[in-house]
Amino acid sequence: MGKNTILSGMRPTGRLHLGHLSVLENWRRFQEKYNCYFMVANWHALTTAFDDPGLTVQATKDMVLDWLMVGLDPEQSAIFVQSEVKEHAELNLLLSLITPLSWLERCPTYKDQVQQFREQGKDITTYGFLGYPLLMAADIIIYKANLVPVGEDQLPHLEFCREVVRRFNHLYKQDVFPEPAACLDKVAMIPGLDGRKMSKSYGNEIPLYSNPEEIAARVRMMVTDPQRIHAHDPGRPEICTVYSFHRVFNRSAAEEVEQGCIKGEIGCVSCKKSLVKALIERLSPCWERRRELEQNPDYVWDVLNEGNRLARGKASQTMEEVRAAMGFEVPGSS
Repeated sequence: MGKNTILSGMRPTGRLHLGHLSVLENWRRFQEKYNCYFMVANWHALTTAFDDPGLTVQATKDMVLDWLMVGLDPEQSAIFVQSEVKEHAELNLLLSLITPLSWLERCPTYKDQVQQFREQGKDITTYGFLGYPLLMAADIIIYKANLVPVGEDQLPHLEFCREVVRRFNHLYKQDVFPEPAACLDKVAMIPGLDGRKMSKSYGNEIPLYSNPEEIAARVRMMVTDPQRIHAHDPGRPEICTVYSFHRVFNRSAAEEVEQGCIKGEIGCVSCKKSLVKALIERLSPCWERRRELEQNPDYVWDVLNEGNRLARGKASQTMEEVRAAMGFEVPGSS
């Protein structure tokens, strides 16, 4: 039996932050077990950032450099750009012909996101944004991916994809597509410096590609227990952002940090210094790898060109089956 196939991707947002590290480390592990397609989802980015198209080029390069420095291997995976595989658009169009509008309108996040952007002064009530779950389904099934790394909040999107697969296979009486299953990601939830979700839009992130000085400066900004005034005051690690980071990036010392905080045996300054040391040790090999990669300015584009070629090959094969199933093949055509 052959390997299972995985499709996953990210919108090109430029430099990534520590909140992305757990996802990338999962991807790195997947390479050893599965046929992997990792996608720069630039069409998805334009569903909300349609008025800023130039953003995606440099952002793509920066993001893929972060992928590579963490350990994604183009010898093991196809790393590609969504818009360079036109078959995604063709499949999306053909699926739109059979997908009931009500399926898209019931997407649980659609109205919330429209409202969030409206509060920011932006109208995203476009055909493209309403239809992005269908484009996502096309992204997955064009590679016949049977596993999709998702968090629990994304399960409704995956179930939508499975419904589309069932409808297509039933209508055309062929099992062209497998129903993809969820590969539930065990992703460490990393708060931002202020305790909110880590996000560049909040300015509370720690970049993945950084340096010891920046790491130290960012950690010093972290919110700690507001009731802890003096170093020997008992603390509450369960509400402390610094301790949340220790649990993920300094696991071997996390219990000692927790007890020292509760008993007032370790102050916030010492606790932060310990975290800085752990973060630098964890990230330094990645930084060194990225500096090596940057010695060749064309390396990222070489990786993506090869990944695009591999992705187009698989997508083209799938589309031949789709066209035949839907009766679009003309005898003698090429």
